[in-house]
Amino acid sequence: MKTDVTFPSTDLKLAGHLYTPDSDTGGPRPAIVVGHPGSGVKEQAAGLYARCLAEHGFIALAFDAAYQGESEGTPRGLEDPAHRVEDVKAAVSFLTTRDEVDPDRIGALGICASGGYVLPATATDHRIKAAATISAVDIARQFRLGADGTQDPAVIQGMLDAAAAARTAEAHGKGAQSFKLFPDTAEQARALGGQHGFEGFEYYRTDRARHPRSAEFLTWSSVDRLVSFDAFRFVDLIAPRPLLLIVGSEAVTSWMAVEAFQNARSPKELHWIDGASHVDLYDKEQYVGPAVSKLTDFFGTHLSEPE
Repeated sequence: MKTDVTFPSTDLKLAGHLYTPDSDTGGPRPAIVVGHPGSGVKEQAAGLYARCLAEHGFIALAFDAAYQGESEGTPRGLEDPAHRVEDVKAAVSFLTTRDEVDPDRIGALGICASGGYVLPATATDHRIKAAATISAVDIARQFRLGADGTQDPAVIQGMLDAAAAARTAEAHGKGAQSFKLFPDTAEQARALGGQHGFEGFEYYRTDRARHPRSAEFLTWSSVDRLVSFDAFRFVDLIAPRPLLLIVGSEAVTSWMAVEAFQNARSPKELHWIDGASHVDLYDKEQYVGPAVSKLTDFFGTHLSEPE
């Protein structure tokens, strides 16, 4: 069952979908916060994983980040990593108020950029008892170094020049300055971003998963906020709580999950899904199925009732 919910994150109201199992066990259940990819919304990959987890007996909350989707916040399209981490904690707070949730058995799942945000949220919020990621990226590293880690340093310097100019324009009353996230055609996406860029375009900009509230642009003021963020800086603080990172073997972004794994302390696991790219794990059943199976085992073990 899916229920529309809202909850506060600092001074903004976030919109979420709360997925609950159809069967009633007569007691509070373990629950999982599910964060969406960068530019995504709760109706896409986050909602798919939340629904699948609910089918396996968990309560799952997929929600839109502040400034995006149906959640409050202006300017629209702002990607503020500090607020995104706070959103995860706010979602945990909301779950603790629900009678059907066991507040001592809450986990967190982050997909793509939210995989990065879940790590510092878990590191500093001990209410999260287990954390997992799907195609995790540190969005700061992606901006600075590119999806594959080989980006020319001049690219981010140019973006910071543009971000600085945008802030000046805004100070002169010209309104929020933004840039497009996707080109106009699949051919342009492939030319600019290779196979990874094409797959992102195909997911977000075609009937495969297009949603009217999915972000089409980011504000330039997001850029200087993002590049100084470090999702992996305190990943070692998650231990002794368990960490699972699920990665596609063909994902060009996999080096980031490997780096997070190397920085983390045990208990930790890096689990590979053979043949999957970064975006394949968003919705393709042949890859989502094994990922959900692994997540079910992981959260089932680590969010189980104490003996």
